[in-house]
Amino acid sequence: MPRIRPLAAVAVTALLLSGCAAQPDDGFPAGAAPDYQLGGAYDPDPAVGIVGRDRSAEPAEGAYSVCYVNGFQTQPGELEQWPDELLLQRDGETVFDPDWPDEALLDTSTAEGRDAIVDLVGPWIEGCAEDGFDAVEFDNLDTFTRSDDALTVDDNLALASALVDIAHGAGLAAGQKNAAELTERMHDEAGFDFAVVEECAAFDECRAYTDVYGDAVIDIEYTDALPRPSRRSATIRPRRPRWCCAIAISRCPATRRTCSSSAAEAGREDAGGRRPDWSGAPSCVIPRSDEAARRPRIHWAHPREWWNRQTRRI
Repeated sequence: MPRIRPLAAVAVTALLLSGCAAQPDDGFPAGAAPDYQLGGAYDPDPAVGIVGRDRSAEPAEGAYSVCYVNGFQTQPGELEQWPDELLLQRDGETVFDPDWPDEALLDTSTAEGRDAIVDLVGPWIEGCAEDGFDAVEFDNLDTFTRSDDALTVDDNLALASALVDIAHGAGLAAGQKNAAELTERMHDEAGFDFAVVEECAAFDECRAYTDVYGDAVIDIEYTDALPRPSRRSATIRPRRPRWCCAIAISRCPATRRTCSSSAAEAGREDAGGRRPDWSGAPSCVIPRSDEAARRPRIHWAHPREWWNRQTRRI
């Protein structure tokens, strides 16, 4: 799962022109605003041009749709679908992601294991294409960083290459998820076409992605800069991030202070009682319910729905 900071605010900055990579025919639509709908699909705002959804959901009609696939760890509730021999073991016990304890690491350390993983994940990728998605992103490329040296960069790169080949064969663009230090290799060796990244501004990593993918990058930032409509509503705090804003890079240069300032300014307009102009504006979102917030997946809502929910709570 993505690197998430509990109870933090979230800002998503989209760098959305086609980058340096050779892509399937259409590529990312230039300048389109994204809506990251992991955990549950809903109708995006008409201004949204790119929608990310889980592979279990249908693609968004009329938008460039990115299919989320957890390619290097098990999904919550799907552990039983994986043979034990494909799960990373330590001292006879399955290794789980310390930040997502219901996600087990897949064992990419052998060619045989990687082939078996591809046999399971490959049909998911092809299913994304059959359902009408335009692209696929592979999460948890960086499992080698939490494997206690049981997995290597080369292990995961080999699996990534195989998954990207399947995506391209199915007519899908393939998205790298995080792993800034490996971006050149992920692009040049695995063949990724774009990137979906977390906190590249906070960690001063954005250039690592844009130097390789140009503007074909979606950046997710976590910040406490956005205000709440009232003290009372601010006490209703889900366990997962409350805020997510998607804006074009031209509106929010990839610096943490600028992004936070822009997001806060937009939020103050709402909190001050003025009706925001949502057309072409950032898409600020919040988990739809406490039940959704308790899940290890993020369930986002559109800004208009967020504001309605907050005002009903006051």
